[in-house]
Amino acid sequence: MTTRLGPLHAAIDLGAGSGRVLIGGPFARVFHLAEVHRFHYAPRRAGGHLRWDVARLIEGIHAGLRLAWHEAAREGSSIASIGVDSWGVDYALLDAGGALVEEPICYRDDRTAAAMDAVLASMPREAIFSRTGIQFMPFNTIFQLAAHVRAGIPDRAKRLLLIPDFCHHHLCGSLVSERTNASTTQLLGARTGEWNDELFATLGLPRDLMPDVVDAGTALGTIGAGLCAALNITPAAVVAPGTHDTASAVAGAPLEPGWAYVSSGTWSLVGVERREPLLSAEALRAGLTNEAGIGRTVRLLTNVMGLWMLESCRREWEAEGRPQDLEPLLAGVARIEGPAGVVDPDDRRFFAPVSMVHELRSALKDTGQQDSGDPVLLTKVILDSLALRYAAVVSTIERLTGQPIPGIHIVGGGSLNAYLNQATADASGRPVLAGPVEATAIGNLLVQAMAAGSVGSIGEGRRLVAASFKPARFEPRNRDRWAHAAWQHRQIAPRGDERSPRDPR
Repeated sequence: MTTRLGPLHAAIDLGAGSGRVLIGGPFARVFHLAEVHRFHYAPRRAGGHLRWDVARLIEGIHAGLRLAWHEAAREGSSIASIGVDSWGVDYALLDAGGALVEEPICYRDDRTAAAMDAVLASMPREAIFSRTGIQFMPFNTIFQLAAHVRAGIPDRAKRLLLIPDFCHHHLCGSLVSERTNASTTQLLGARTGEWNDELFATLGLPRDLMPDVVDAGTALGTIGAGLCAALNITPAAVVAPGTHDTASAVAGAPLEPGWAYVSSGTWSLVGVERREPLLSAEALRAGLTNEAGIGRTVRLLTNVMGLWMLESCRREWEAEGRPQDLEPLLAGVARIEGPAGVVDPDDRRFFAPVSMVHELRSALKDTGQQDSGDPVLLTKVILDSLALRYAAVVSTIERLTGQPIPGIHIVGGGSLNAYLNQATADASGRPVLAGPVEATAIGNLLVQAMAAGSVGSIGEGRRLVAASFKPARFEPRNRDRWAHAAWQHRQIAPRGDERSPRDPR
């Protein structure tokens, strides 16, 4: 980062177990960005559930704020505002005084095992989708909250805040929910952008716990004086970015007109940006979701299991005393010319297995494919399967919307995986652009810059990002081999949205 910059913004980007603090902003037609801190807060068992370690999370945020203010001062600048984005669906409960009632339960906890069936017994799937437009995932807030009601919500609980909203509350005392993340709850009206009262009433969920909903870019307050004194930082505004990390990632992606995006990380979010939700029965059958975007856009997408599969395998291999660095793994994968096998990455068996390696090998055997414990071959199975699933989702969206999708733009940490980028181009038959890696933080900072008046629109911000971070381009190739792989994948993971009557070979 160069010196003599104007006021900077700080983005707190929280992933499901690790977080980062970055500072930056647009100056002299260049988007400046610097990471100042990384921290971890893995969930752990407590009180009978898998819960987030709030103390460690807040500790990491505090350390990041100190470093952000220090780095800004070193550059001869200051921090004008701060905003938090995170994963979706998880929530904190606060008492009447704004204190945390209990540590938030992680979405990977098993409390929702029977919750979806119970909810659907009260309101049909079609009725819920027509109101919310959200993909049915067992960990959605609607099912977490139903499970919480069944177990008993503490009497002290007076307000429910999603994770980034809770962090904003800690910073400035705000008690609102930003719309992009609120939409992931499956409790927000797809057309109204407000809580759907009928859902709460029919399902017996506590509507009185829910906060007011605000747009991204809303000024929430100023960092509290006590916190400023404790951290030895100066006051700054707290601004709601697109608090759902994918909403920020899409805002920070310099999308070409009509292109699809893949926000690639632990999860892969594959979709397009639209002005209106798609609430058809076909969209429901296809597993599509209509999450709120910045500027009242709609992110029509599907949640796909992402690089969580590979990282889980790598942790297992390391625990066994045979660690696998990513670069040699990918180099080995690239040397394999033929297929290694395919699995359905969205199979529930891969969601939270005791052993990801075991489940992958079992999935190969269960579908009559060659089983292998070789890390390189298993890595290829994972990456090829993800690329095929990305391609299938894009084709489905193109078919259901009637809008051609000329290419795919991959952002996030997965955009550094050149093999997966090329495989996505090959599997989809479309060009792929990859980068920026830090699209989520960039989108977070862009919304703050818009709130400050230094960027006029998301379109203007995206043009600035495109000029500042040049993406890598991958052209499709090997179409015959990938056409067969796509046919094979459809036989293993048949869905109503994917139709293939015969092997194309």
